[in-house]
Amino acid sequence: MNPVSALLFGFTKALVGAHPRWQGAAPSSEQSVYFANHTSHVDTLAIWAALNPASRAKTRPVAAKDYWNKGPLRRYVALRGLNAVLIERHKENRVGDPLEPAIAALQQGDSLILFPEGTRGTERLPAAFRSGLYRLAELFPAVRLMPVYLENLNRAMPKGTHVPIPLICTVRFGAPLARIDAEPKEAFLERARAAVVALA
Repeated sequence: MNPVSALLFGFTKALVGAHPRWQGAAPSSEQSVYFANHTSHVDTLAIWAALNPASRAKTRPVAAKDYWNKGPLRRYVALRGLNAVLIERHKENRVGDPLEPAIAALQQGDSLILFPEGTRGTERLPAAFRSGLYRLAELFPAVRLMPVYLENLNRAMPKGTHVPIPLICTVRFGAPLARIDAEPKEAFLERARAAVVALA
C-alpha cells in the first residue's frame, strides 16, 4: 500500500470504522464487482477499507470523471490513492463507450466498486439501478457479483455536506448474486437492487 492509500485507509477507519459484516459469503480475493447503495462521499472509501488487504490491493472504485478531475488534489487522491476507474457521465463529453475503462479494468483482472444508482441519493434505500452493472455482468460471466449495503454513511456525510461527522458505520457484504440465463435487463437490475435492500 502506497503512502497515499495508507493515509486514506487510516482516515476512513478513524472516521467511520467501516466495519465489515459478511452475510452469506466469506472474504475472498476472487475477482468481483462490489455494488452498493450510494449516499455519501465516503462510500467508496468505506467499501475499499472494509476489504481484506489482498482484495483491497486489486479493487478499483468506478468514479465520476467530472467530479474527481476537478483540481489536482482530487485527481491525485483518485488516481494515486484509490487507483480509480474514471467514467465520463455526461453524454456531450463522451467519446466511445463510457464503460470502456471499467471493461478494461476487468479484462486485466481487477475487481471493481460500483454504485449502480449512478449518483448519490438522499434515502436510506437505493433508487432504481442503471444499466451499467447489467452490461458488465453480461460481458464477464465469471466475475463474482457482490451486493453491499452501507449502513449509517447517509448520516456521516450526506449529500450536500462537505464536513464528515464521525459515526460508526458498517459495510455489509451479501451472498454473490446468482446468474440466470437470458434474464431480461430490467429483471436483473431489480434483483440486484433487492439483494442490496435485503442487507439493510
